[in-house]
Order: sequence, then structure tokens, then C-alpha cells
Amino acid sequence: MKKKKRSWAEPYKIKTVELIEMKDLKEREEAIVEAGFNTFLLKSKDVYIDLLTDSGTSAMSDLQWAAMMRGDESYAGSKNFYELEDTVKKFYGYKHLVPTHQGRGAENIMSQILIKKGDFIPGNMYFTTTRLHQEMAGGQFIDVIVDEAHDPENTFPFKGNVDIEKMQELVDRVGADRVPYISLEGNVNMAGGQPFSIANLKELHAFCKKHNILIMLDATRTVENAYFIKIQEKGYEDKSIEEILLEICSYTDGCTISAKKDCLVNIGGFFACNDDEIYRRAQNLVVIYEGLHTYGGLAGRDMAAMAQGIRESVMFEHQQARVGQVKYLGEQIRDYGVPIVEPVGSHAIFLNAGKILSHLDQDEYPAQTLSAELYIENGIRSMERGNVSAGRDPGTGQNRRPKLELIRLTIPRRVYTQAHMDVVAESVAAVYERRKNIKGLEMTYEPEYLRFFQSRFKRKK
Repeated sequence: MKKKKRSWAEPYKIKTVELIEMKDLKEREEAIVEAGFNTFLLKSKDVYIDLLTDSGTSAMSDLQWAAMMRGDESYAGSKNFYELEDTVKKFYGYKHLVPTHQGRGAENIMSQILIKKGDFIPGNMYFTTTRLHQEMAGGQFIDVIVDEAHDPENTFPFKGNVDIEKMQELVDRVGADRVPYISLEGNVNMAGGQPFSIANLKELHAFCKKHNILIMLDATRTVENAYFIKIQEKGYEDKSIEEILLEICSYTDGCTISAKKDCLVNIGGFFACNDDEIYRRAQNLVVIYEGLHTYGGLAGRDMAAMAQGIRESVMFEHQQARVGQVKYLGEQIRDYGVPIVEPVGSHAIFLNAGKILSHLDQDEYPAQTLSAELYIENGIRSMERGNVSAGRDPGTGQNRRPKLELIRLTIPRRVYTQAHMDVVAESVAAVYERRKNIKGLEMTYEPEYLRFFQSRFKRKK
């Protein structure tokens, strides 16, 4: 008799619930038109299952809520800052810490400190806010991720790796003195939540040391990256996530982080580094943009919750459940025959909108269209990650038309059940069945920066 696979359950129990409701089809159609077919402009009360983002949407633990009651709201020198500083040193290993209100605050500070006009900033695929801060500081982003990352059907397990040959080509073309740092993202968001390997990071570290180029880590999802290394990279299966995270950071010179992901809080971020002079400059800038260097735009209670969240984030059981739920949804959707980014990544399922709506031109915004249709189908909110997110080429003014035209079903940590995932999968399958009758969109309003947040659309006739 074949041994039956044992069932799996989340490593927590529910203590508080928030009631949600499903709007009917007519109400959903009215809501998406009012929002200009942009899911960012929907009202949360009109959303049934919210998979827009995992940023600040996690459910905090009882220990985190208890920590918030210990918030020291002193303007200067809050005890919660020093607790957070010690926690970051312990788990990430960096010498200096500057708290910020969220990740883009840290990106802004780092970009202004390290980038000069005319510099080139390589990275393992762009991220929207990161690239914008680089460009506003006078730099130009250069994609140096491995080619496998641009192929949604390629199952290479470390699609977040840096292509060292592309780094060498950049240095040969512009000179190492015009490359201040490489922006290295853990579990690359725009590639589908794909990790880099320690082996690749070691190779990159040797290259950057030779050419005097800093490695600045986007550590937003690097704990999840450490989990993938543990389960996928030879020689790391017996190491703890905590040990792997420290090793990753040891090969870098600093980091920015949106604590609203790995760190399990609703608001917060930080910039960390080892260099004393960079730290002094960051301390100075944070006072201008965020707040005093011992709170950086955060309340003491926010820093207390973040410190506790970091401690919880490196627990194997937490990561196994978090990534396991994403994998479960991916398998359900794949069983319906719907094209997704392979392999399933850490924080979201990425539907291959370009392939699903192959009858639409990319300038008809297939991903934006598919995201709107999924909301209409069953009240599920997702996010476009394609032509709209990529923006316009500053030189030509034309849409960048990226190779990946995706929508992201992003799973908040510790929020939804397996039953919610089943509903999502069934809804995706229903949209997929009627895909050939779906018409594209045209843009009716486009803001100057980060257009995917606020742009508006209408259906093409």
C-alpha cells in the first residue's frame, strides 16, 4: 500500500479575525471603472481577497503587539532604537543602522550618498522605486541578471544570480570608477521572487573587491532568499537560516530594507552599512528627510515590533509555512494549465500575462488588463508587473516594453488560509478560460513618476 502524504498546517493559530465581504459582479465592475482599471486605486472595502502586495500587510504576532506596548516615544535616544540596532547587528551583521519610515526612504538616502551624475548602477533586475532613486541621483541602471531570469518558463533555481560576464562588460565599457556599487536584490521581485546563490555571491564579491565596487544589498526579502539557499544549495542544508543570512550579509558592504516584508511589520525600514563615513553622511541626510537618526520617521513602538519581527523571520517553521503557501497556490494554478513564472518564488505567483493575453499588443497593457479582469471575476486584487511598471525610456519617451509582462498575486504573511488560495486559483482559471474575449486597455492619465501607482485606463473599443 502506497504511503499517504501527511497533511501540513500553518505553525500558528488565529486569535483575531477581520471580517471581509464579497461585492457582487455589478458592484465590482463599477468599482474597477471608477478606479480607472488600476487596482492600486480600488478601495480596500471593495476587495475580497487582497493580493496587491506583501508590503506592510503581514499579520503581526502576539509578541509583536506586546512589544508595541513597550514603545519608548522619546524624540531622541529611544530605547527601542538601540534594541533594533542590536537586533540588526546580530542577525544581519552590519556595524551601523539608520532607521527610515520604509524602504524607499533608505533607497533615497543611499542613492544621494553614493551616486554621482553619470554613474552606472548595475543590478540583478530593476525594481521600480530603486531605479527611480538611482536615476534622480544622476545614475543609470544597468541590468546584469542572468538571462534565465527573463524567461518565465526556465526552471533554473537561482534566477536571481548576477551574470559576472555582464559585470565585466560594463566595467570594460565605462570604467570601474563610474560604477560606485551594484544593487543586489534578494529574492528578485520583478523576476518572480527568485533567489541568488551563495556561490554566485562569492564570485560577485571577489569581482567587486578586485574593482573596488561596493555591494549594496536590497535585503527586503533576503531572509526568504536564505531559506531558498538552505533547501536548494548544496552544503547549506544543515545550516540555519540565521547562519545563512549572516553569511550573505558578510559578502556585502551595506543594505537597504523595507521592513514591511521579511520583518513582519506594517511600516518601517532601514539603511545599514559598515563604513563609518557613509554612516555619518546617512545620519545627516536622515534628519532632513525622515527624522532624527534614532527614530527615522518611526514611532518607538514600530521599532520594537520590527526587532521582534526580525527574530521571528529567521525561524525555519515560519519560512517553511510562508513559502509553502505560495508554492501551494502556484501548484493549484499550474494544475489548471495557466502559464506562470517558473520556478515558483518566495512571495507571489506571477501569471504570464503576455502569454495568457497573447492577442494583445504590449502597448495595450496585457498585465494591467489581466489584473483588472481578475478583480472583476471574483474581487481579487493583484498587481501589474509589466509595461506599466517598467515606465518610459527617458531618452525616447516610449514604453520600455520589458521581456516579462506579468501580474503578481502577492501573499501577505500569516493572513490567508489554504481555502483562500483555492478560491484564488479557481478565479484565475475562470479568467483564463475566457481569455480570448478580453480586450486591452489604453492609458488616459499618466503621472510623471512611478506611473503604475496612479495611472488610469479605459477599455479599448
